[in-house]
Amino acid sequence: MRNPEIILNTLCSHSSDADYKYERLYRLFFNEELFMVAYERIKSKPGNMTPGSDGKTIDGMSLERINALISSLKDESYIPNPAKRVYIPKKNGKLRPLGIPTIEDKLVQEVARMILEAIYEGYFEDSSHGFRPSRSCHTALNSLQKRFTGSRWFIEGDIKGFFDNIDHSVLVDILRKRIADERFIRLIWKFLRAGYLEIWHYHNTYSGAPQGGIVSPILANIYLDQFDKYMAEYAENFKKGNKRKVNPEYDSLNKKLAKVRKKWKSETDETVKACLFERIKELQAKCLSVPAGLQMDANYRRLQYVRYADDFLIGVIGSKADSESIKADITQYMSEKLLLELSAEKTLITHASENAKFLGFDITVQTLDDTKRNKRGVIQRMFVG
Repeated sequence: MRNPEIILNTLCSHSSDADYKYERLYRLFFNEELFMVAYERIKSKPGNMTPGSDGKTIDGMSLERINALISSLKDESYIPNPAKRVYIPKKNGKLRPLGIPTIEDKLVQEVARMILEAIYEGYFEDSSHGFRPSRSCHTALNSLQKRFTGSRWFIEGDIKGFFDNIDHSVLVDILRKRIADERFIRLIWKFLRAGYLEIWHYHNTYSGAPQGGIVSPILANIYLDQFDKYMAEYAENFKKGNKRKVNPEYDSLNKKLAKVRKKWKSETDETVKACLFERIKELQAKCLSVPAGLQMDANYRRLQYVRYADDFLIGVIGSKADSESIKADITQYMSEKLLLELSAEKTLITHASENAKFLGFDITVQTLDDTKRNKRGVIQRMFVG
């Protein structure tokens, strides 16, 4: 029996190759040791003593139960149980539906999640931070702080009921781009169509991925990775110019400053030199109060994008008209390609001097005039933008 670490590392080695297609994945579900790793990963998580729709908990899990599960997977008689639906309160007072799978289903889903993570982790875009190893809200905010420098506008993105509206056919078509194993694809279909029990009434699931399902977050990332790649291409096409034009006012002051400095260096009279030095300090102060680059340069545009789960933020160096055009384009892409709808009341265009919302934080562009010496010892306004 192959070592699970070797199996997953082998899958990872092809992850970044966009043209590589994975075959014969389903047979990995016959590996008992892979299920043991899955058990070790989920055994201590909270909620495992909450019974699923079959009334069982993780207590009493045994090799016999795992082998019976593997046998049902081998002959494809395995059918996931419907998730037990419960509701948890949200911050806004509303309730969020949560699906609790049975323990056996959790084990199969964890094995599927490990396989999918090995396949896709090296393929995902750097702009994505939700439900990924070594990434979190903190890495998303840190990336935003470093990369969104100088943004003029923010576009706050929110997908309406994302987890409930994932289109199963679109998701499976996306999976087939990298996975050439129909037995594996059929298993994913079974997860998606398992349905749920609410107050002991069965409900079919014709769309969506249940929140609470172990495999749901990675499937959601695979789905929205298409949007991440669209935004990476969009940003590249949106890009214009190498740098902002020099602000004429700053350029004029800088030239005056250069002349006075030249005169000060060649002056021999100490009294005149002292006057020139005061003039240099005055011109330096004026230079530091004026932007060096032209803030509204029509020939300079940039776009930055960051996503955590179904929340995303776009930073735009450009005009409001550019931002409105971007919003219209992404709304159309979501609707036509992913069959999703952006929330009109939450997808907002905000000026960077005001507060945009992302992951519960207020995001704004600093306008502090405080100065600091850079690595070359030159005094600069390091906290603007």
